[in-house]
Amino acid sequence: MTAIDTIRLLAALAVICAAAHGCGYLFGALRQPPVIGEVVGGILLGPSLLGLLAPGARAALFPASGAVTSALDAIYQLGQLLLMFLAGAELRIRAGGRERRTGTIVAAAGLLAPFAAGAGIATLFPGVFSGPAGSTVTTALVVGLAMAVAAIPVISRIMMDLKVMDTAFGRIVLMVAVVEDVILYVVLAVVLGLARSGTGHPSGLWDVVGTTAIAPTAAYFTAVSLLFFAGSLTRGARLFRRVAGHRANIVARQSPVAFRLIFLCVMVLLCLGLGINAVFGALMAGVCAARGDQGADGDGAAVEGGPAVWEAIRQFSMAFFIPVFFVLVGMRLDLVRAFDPLFLMWFLTLACGIKTFSVWAAARLAGEDPLFSSSLAFALNARGTIGIVLAGVTRQAELINDRFFVVLVLVSLVTCQIAGFRLSRAADRLRTATVTGPRRQLRGTRAGR
Repeated sequence: MTAIDTIRLLAALAVICAAAHGCGYLFGALRQPPVIGEVVGGILLGPSLLGLLAPGARAALFPASGAVTSALDAIYQLGQLLLMFLAGAELRIRAGGRERRTGTIVAAAGLLAPFAAGAGIATLFPGVFSGPAGSTVTTALVVGLAMAVAAIPVISRIMMDLKVMDTAFGRIVLMVAVVEDVILYVVLAVVLGLARSGTGHPSGLWDVVGTTAIAPTAAYFTAVSLLFFAGSLTRGARLFRRVAGHRANIVARQSPVAFRLIFLCVMVLLCLGLGINAVFGALMAGVCAARGDQGADGDGAAVEGGPAVWEAIRQFSMAFFIPVFFVLVGMRLDLVRAFDPLFLMWFLTLACGIKTFSVWAAARLAGEDPLFSSSLAFALNARGTIGIVLAGVTRQAELINDRFFVVLVLVSLVTCQIAGFRLSRAADRLRTATVTGPRRQLRGTRAGR
């Protein structure tokens, strides 16, 4: 990287950060998730606006190739990993009793029906969604994931802002989102493993075998993904606590933040060695580290100062890496050449309709009243950050085409806005939801609607 490259990179990062935080602030002031503003900031800097109005300025600031592009790609990857690391730290299930029963029914319906519908549509019309490296199997699985995914970070942020996180409604929403996302992450890990195997790109341990046959490849990536997730959930927190608290671990004593970032890197490297996508190493690193800090492994009390450590990680991640990631996602959207309004409308209608109806019907079947059921349906329909990550990693693996990538990102943004608007109207009554009998009673005035 030359001195000129360094100047161009710093200028690009300054513009990206300004766009991220400026648009994020404006959307926050409008009571919308700031992440939507960050992606919009990227759209303004991308080929959809700046590239259209001033192509020369955009080419000078964001060249198509070279050292600056490579550096921005590296920051994009780091932002994605830190986002998943923090998302993993929020993967907690605290619901119990009747809440767990409702959550289980809703999770099953909200996952199976949309996934089956998406996979079926992709099987019938694979060319609509598939990219250069996509096959009938991988395309069906990706579209099924896109129909069923829910976004824990965005849902959590919306519920925290509305003060409904620590309620029966909030616990059920998080429980369902966690269950759905863990299953979907395993499926996506298998899909990405299948896509990389036999393409000439390193796919970890499976390269030693050297076969590209679908059956053994699928069996390997399914088994490895399940074992990695299961091992992380059952043993990861205890391992983290033991290593963090070991007397020889001078790094953890000198800088707890640095140790957790090293743990993140090690988990990512382990995933890459096994042939699993890096984002899953980051996700499970967050799960293990946060559970270890909270003493959730049953092997000790919560770590003193743990919340402050996580707040420090969150502060620098949210100040730079994660906003830059979302702006770069927006910059990859080409709303001039790759945007199909008709495609967006029918996919948005179908995805939202199937997901919303399946969750609502399951909640009603579990005995919940209409307002509670519809609020669950709208909350779990928000695809948000996880939908954007899904779009990014599958496009990077060339499993989907540019038109579907644009649609996935836009659907993720629109469903977040719909969820935020719907929950804000029902927040007062959701805060008073209690379990008092065969049905959940919502105690509140009609004005609380």
